[in-house]
Amino acid sequence: MTRVGSPHPTGAELLVLHTLRCAGWSELSRVAEAAGLTEPEAESELIDLAVAGLAVRTTDGFGGWGLTAAGRAAAAERIAQELELSGAQRTVAAAYARFLVLNPELLDLCTAWQLRVVDGASLPNDHLDPDYDALVLRRFADLNARADAVLTELSSALARFGRYRFRLTVALTRAWAGERDRVTDSTSSYHTVWFQLHEDLLATLGLPRE
Repeated sequence: MTRVGSPHPTGAELLVLHTLRCAGWSELSRVAEAAGLTEPEAESELIDLAVAGLAVRTTDGFGGWGLTAAGRAAAAERIAQELELSGAQRTVAAAYARFLVLNPELLDLCTAWQLRVVDGASLPNDHLDPDYDALVLRRFADLNARADAVLTELSSALARFGRYRFRLTVALTRAWAGERDRVTDSTSSYHTVWFQLHEDLLATLGLPRE
């Protein structure tokens, strides 16, 4: 933890700041899960960020914690510094190129999980056909193995990317165990974690989302 009110977060506080940058407005439990911290640890870091004017908690329709404009600027500055100091620019850029090859496949799999083609028409998947769902999940498992190779490379350069390996595997494992929302329909679903990984790669490389 940095000193209270520090405008230059490091360590766990930087991790929480960056988590908010990638996940958007989030409740405490989601911040803690994404950052790999306990809820008391995450809350302590969030309070420090709020004191520094980098984060704010709301109770409106979005709810939870989010970054202020200053927080977004601080996150961009500190992540750029981290990338420069690590010397990992080339590794991250190469991994991102490999990620972009996998991304369309992930989107197709999410569509296949949510919809089925019956007699030429796309209909919502009612998940009453276990063989169909198992087929889609096997394709997710194949994708996950290839994504894991990319994340292994990334986490060797920047350790925080290792958290995505764990979260994606947990989401897929729980989907196999019958928690169907862990594929596309929860804040800890495979699709949600993948989206955050995409945001993280863009933020790390300083690229806009197209």
